Amino acid sequence: MNFEEALSLLKKGEKLQRLGWNGKGIFIEMQVPNMHSKMSHPYLFIDTTGLISDNLDARRNLVPWAPSQTDILAEDWQILAP
Repeated sequence: MNFEEALSLLKKGEKLQRLGWNGKGIFIEMQVPNMHSKMSHPYLFIDTTGLISDNLDARRNLVPWAPSQTDILAEDWQILAP
């Protein structure tokens, strides 16, 4: 799927990943603030806590995410398998 379709699914609460990403076990998700949030608008974040890599120094965390031009133009978006 393309990024437009992916963004629509993110807004519905789906977790997504790209087949073309080098790291396996990572995905993006949309965070919608609630009354306890410090943020006031929805934002995208990437979850690398499940990263599968031989690089022991690779960071495994949750951080805000912005798509690259390659991500925006990609056609390999998919819903994260449960």
